[in-house]
Amino acid sequence: MKDRQAYKQWFSELKARIKQSQIKAAISVNTEMIMLYWDLGRQIVDKQQNAKWGSGFIEQLSKDLKEEFPEINGLSRSNLFAMKKFYLFYNQNDIIVQQVVGLLENKIASNKNQFVQQAVGQFENKSIVSQNSAQVVQNFEHNVLPSLLMMIPWGHHTLILRKIKNVEEAIFYIKETIANNWSRAVLQMQIESKLYERQGKSVNNFALTMPETESDLANQLLKDPYNFEFLTLEKQVKENELEKQLVGHITQFLLELSKGFAYLGRQFPIKVGKKEYRTDLLFYHIHLHAYIIIELKTKEFEPEFIGKLGFYITAINELIKTPHDNPTIGILLCKEKDNFEVEFALKDVNKPIGVSEYTYKELPEDIKKALPDMDALKNKLNKLENEE
Repeated sequence: MKDRQAYKQWFSELKARIKQSQIKAAISVNTEMIMLYWDLGRQIVDKQQNAKWGSGFIEQLSKDLKEEFPEINGLSRSNLFAMKKFYLFYNQNDIIVQQVVGLLENKIASNKNQFVQQAVGQFENKSIVSQNSAQVVQNFEHNVLPSLLMMIPWGHHTLILRKIKNVEEAIFYIKETIANNWSRAVLQMQIESKLYERQGKSVNNFALTMPETESDLANQLLKDPYNFEFLTLEKQVKENELEKQLVGHITQFLLELSKGFAYLGRQFPIKVGKKEYRTDLLFYHIHLHAYIIIELKTKEFEPEFIGKLGFYITAINELIKTPHDNPTIGILLCKEKDNFEVEFALKDVNKPIGVSEYTYKELPEDIKKALPDMDALKNKLNKLENEE
């Protein structure tokens, strides 16, 4: 390294910073660690750009830090490169300005995250976006974004940095992790299932049938398609079998539905006049304060499905809902759909209904062939019973 003296002076200052971090860590371990990693990433970038220190500098820095702080994990060469990437990734000026507006309009809906909401609240005066870009970037970097970053563990960050290529998507997963308290394994599963691409993508009439705040929340709850990859079913699965399998995997099903859904039952009975009807699945959403009916169809969408679901919604509203509940919402899950046809079918419907597709794993052909034919098995059992 050319400027050894400058490096020694900087390293001495860095040691003091890390020792100070160790003291503060006793109060807030994750917050202080993420702040340290952010600052280390910033300084590494600065030294490589302005002091012209090459890539070998990071390897030397790792060696020196581990000798000075042998009790601290996370000072490896690869982790220092991750810190550099961490800082650079969330410090992209052209994206940062866009994210200020996005955070203004999409605050995290969770009472547990008051700290984050307060940080975001600093930007509720939208005139900030009229400031020059440098000032916006500076404010954003030192207020909103680090507040979000400090709310999840470093392991979650390294996973996001490996899997995600743009800041907007990364911030989406950070906010969802905070709101839902995801473990790293759950976060990885959600990323691999492409939740960002599916969230809020259903075809629905919420904007026309619900108050704005409730319709926005309801829209963000729905996905398209729903990922039922935790199920393995035959291609021509029957509706009652799909229903039973989902209930049998209720933990994974609720995770896919997202936070706030409380399961009330399957084939929920509703008596209208002299007849009894049954909804496929009934839930209550604790944030929307509304019953939610989920109807399952194992074939392509047909307009008449909307009429039947509307009937169930009316029945729940009239017979089950209390004055303290908001109007019931219907979700129709179909194997396939044509979006234009769904939009057309919902055009004059005055009850909140969303329509999405779903996917699942199909039973492999070799396993399918190894299974006994159900009709043949029934005939064999009947024959044995008759012989007795």
